[in-house]
Amino acid sequence: MEKRKLATVVLIIGLVLLVAGASMLLLDYQKKDKADRQYESLQELATEESSGETKSIQDKETIAESSGAYVSPIQFDALKAINPDIVGWLKIEGTSIDYPIVQTDDNETYLNMDFEGKKNASGAIFLDYESEPDFSGRHNILYGHHMKNGSMFKDIIKYKEESFFKEHQDITIYTPQREFHLRPFTVLYTDADGERRRTKFDTEEDFDGYVEKMTKKGLFYQKPNEPIGTLWSFVTCSYELADARTILYAYEVSQVEK
Repeated sequence: MEKRKLATVVLIIGLVLLVAGASMLLLDYQKKDKADRQYESLQELATEESSGETKSIQDKETIAESSGAYVSPIQFDALKAINPDIVGWLKIEGTSIDYPIVQTDDNETYLNMDFEGKKNASGAIFLDYESEPDFSGRHNILYGHHMKNGSMFKDIIKYKEESFFKEHQDITIYTPQREFHLRPFTVLYTDADGERRRTKFDTEEDFDGYVEKMTKKGLFYQKPNEPIGTLWSFVTCSYELADARTILYAYEVSQVEK
């Protein structure tokens, strides 16, 4: 009799744990689905013409080139109406990274708040508060969470695979005034050393020394085709050691291969 009671209790506990686990999975799925839908809507809004007609980013770039004046393919006015903290838009070809970039006066706000100002574990892609908001400084640092569902900066982790690194070399930052075309040149994992956030440099030699020091432990290295005028860091969490970071380093290219 006692054994039967014990078996019944164990069965009930198992069912409770199963239901709890299923509920957590459903909640995670719902959160992921909601975040995915939010950013899909933002992507549609960002490339939508005021007339309601939608053109690809490539089409808009062609129009801009033919007119002689830069016309951003991203509808920044519409996005600013949602969040005035927007400073750019990041797209990495062949990955899921296609997001607005925000910046505020600290590096905590957007860790757990999405582009629409709602509490969200996915946060948002944000520019370090000490980097220049128009990306004109010597070191532009962008952060994004490493989400298990594949969103935000999860694909930055994949750059630690050499084949992925070599096959995904086109990074574009769009702003209202211009766009930046970038190429990755190394990737590494490291601790959260504050020196990685340095944005001010006294001399060209100081900057060059910093770039060399920060990137010398890269997993592999693709020599830049031109001098590095600005260092771009794409930072996300990783798990090789306590409080680890994976950082993809890139530089701006003056000529873009078509």
